[in-house]
Amino acid sequence: MLGSHYYHEIMRKTIVSFGTLFNQIYIKHFDGQTGNLIDEMRVPLAYAPRQKFLARLTQQSQLNKAVAISLPRMSFEMTSLTYDGTRKTGMTSTFKAVDTASSTMRKVFMPVPYDVGFELNIYCKLNDDALQIVEQILPFFQPSLNVTIDLVSAIGEKRDIPIVLNGVSFVDDYEGDFSTRRALIYTLNFTAKTYLFGKIADNAEGLIKKVQVDTYTQTNPVTAKREMRYTVTPKATTDLNADNVIDAVDDALVGPGDDFGFSEGLEFFQDGK
Repeated sequence: MLGSHYYHEIMRKTIVSFGTLFNQIYIKHFDGQTGNLIDEMRVPLAYAPRQKFLARLTQQSQLNKAVAISLPRMSFEMTSLTYDGTRKTGMTSTFKAVDTASSTMRKVFMPVPYDVGFELNIYCKLNDDALQIVEQILPFFQPSLNVTIDLVSAIGEKRDIPIVLNGVSFVDDYEGDFSTRRALIYTLNFTAKTYLFGKIADNAEGLIKKVQVDTYTQTNPVTAKREMRYTVTPKATTDLNADNVIDAVDDALVGPGDDFGFSEGLEFFQDGK
């Protein structure tokens, strides 16, 4: 069981989808007297720990020349991964899905729910810059925002993943003399409620193409006699074998990815069986 390689890139897709939410944040500066726009910039975003950005705020490459990162900018990182038992489903439950590449049926076990913790940090020199950024983010989380992620591309399994805003905090790192650089840091904590899928197995049972239901006039399983049989089979709506005729041969060729209708049949019995 363990050791059979598979990789759906679900965690990677979740991280990328989270970062994509914040890669188009802009700030603007206006002239206080005329109200004219002075400059506009997109706030850079990077996947990095907060501690590295704090260290680079005062980094020096030479003794007489300080080289520090420019502000404002943002960074985010994954901080936790925890199992969410409140979203648990049956461990042995499965569902059928169609392989998008081969159009074959696959058996898929129900996914396992996990909460992924994220931390978004906003670094600014000016409080107005920080407030511009925060105000462009908070209204969209009430307290969650759904993001559609293609969790398992092989079977086209797309789900809406809620990203929940847990809280906002800020620190004004403004200590020391006049040579010390100020850094306003807003920290936003999020939780992405994603799902992890196991290995996608081939469906050995095949595709069900006929459903049969027998009805009885009694409920006693020993003496009950069948009265009617109802059957349903797929009916092709297109010429699947390219012979310019839609017939029973096309019905037999209907696959899980095809558009089809249904053929219904009723059969009555008086044989007492």
